[in-house]
Amino acid sequence: MNFRKGQSREDPHINLIPFIDVLLVILIFLMVTTTYSKFTELQITLPTADAQKAADKPFELNVTVDAKGNYTVNGEPVSFHDVAGFAQAMKTAADKGGVAGKSPVVIVNADQFAMHQMVINVMEAARIAGYDKLTFAAQTSGAK
Repeated sequence: MNFRKGQSREDPHINLIPFIDVLLVILIFLMVTTTYSKFTELQITLPTADAQKAADKPFELNVTVDAKGNYTVNGEPVSFHDVAGFAQAMKTAADKGGVAGKSPVVIVNADQFAMHQMVINVMEAARIAGYDKLTFAAQTSGAK
C-alpha cells in the first residue's frame, strides 16, 4: 500500500541528450578537420636521348691499391715512399700514355681491405699532380 499520495515515484533513466550533443560535436569536428584530397597523376613526357656516343674517350689513369700496400699505376707497380714521389710517378705514367695538355681521369681501384690512408695518399697525390677528375671503381654484388 502506498500511503504517500503527494509524491510520485519516477523510474530512473539515462538522459541521452548530452550524449548525442557530444557525438554531434565530434562528428562536426571530424568533418571540418578532414581534408578531402583527390589523388591525381601528373602526366609528363620525359625527354629522350638520341645523342651519339662520345667520339673521344677521356684518358684514364688507373691507380690500384691492394690490401698489402702495393700500388700500381696503369698496371705497372710503383713503390710508394711519399705522396710527392707518387704524384711524380702518376705524372710520368700520364705523360707516357696520355694526350699532351689533357688532364686524365684518375680511377682509384682500392681493395676492400686496403687501409683508408692508402686511398687518401692516392687522392693527395692526384691533387699534387694537378689532376682534378677523380673517381672510384666499384663492382656490383652478386647477391640480389
